[in-house]
Amino acid sequence: MSDWLVLAIVVVATCAVVLLAAVLRQRRAGESDDPSETPDVIEYMTMMIGVVYAIVLGLAIAGVWEERGAADEWVRQEAQALHEMDEQARALPAEGRDAVRADLAAYVAHVVGEEWDHMVARGELTDRGEELLGRLRGTLVAQDPRTVPEVQAYQGLVQQVAVADEARVGRGQSAGPTMPPVVWLGLIAGAAVCVGMVFALQIQRSPRELALAGLFSALIAFLLFLVWYFDDPFARGLGDATDAYLAFFPQAAGRE
Repeated sequence: MSDWLVLAIVVVATCAVVLLAAVLRQRRAGESDDPSETPDVIEYMTMMIGVVYAIVLGLAIAGVWEERGAADEWVRQEAQALHEMDEQARALPAEGRDAVRADLAAYVAHVVGEEWDHMVARGELTDRGEELLGRLRGTLVAQDPRTVPEVQAYQGLVQQVAVADEARVGRGQSAGPTMPPVVWLGLIAGAAVCVGMVFALQIQRSPRELALAGLFSALIAFLLFLVWYFDDPFARGLGDATDAYLAFFPQAAGRE
């Protein structure tokens, strides 16, 4: 099921529940219910609860968006470092160049294939990916540069493999949901309290009030959906982030 279809269902269901609850409450209260009897302190508490919840919800959205950006940056850095290694390997002797590029191709194919699916499903990297990167590093260490261009290329390759390793670790840390369960509990409880305070203000059944109650509930549902959507960057928030690797190594697509 599409994520946006889930959003539509959640928003419509939330609006329906809130509107139904408002109508049933008004029917039970009858004509004797007077909204003007609502104490001023309740209106003040409702305003303060709404402000506090808006701040917390805004911080949650900002947090998951920042994590999404960080995950995207780790992927970009790793792909760029691997590409630089492929280019700098040109200066090595033919045997060393072919060995480095073969290890690069094997690592990228594993990342965009098996490891990516494993990372999305389980929120962790594979041991095979670590093994392939270690093999690439070992191939580089085994090189014996003799000329000045070879020495310069060797130094650049060593630096780039360190960058790729760092980016790989960052990618692994960004895999999986980033919001702790206790934060989700607070967000959902806060949403329930905010919507519940609408009834504490003795909302009536006029079209204007019902529309405002429905839109308010739909807005909260939509914002919570955004938090959920960006909470797991590689599974939802970034789409197909393997494009960053395939842009530099298109041949890896056929080896997944």
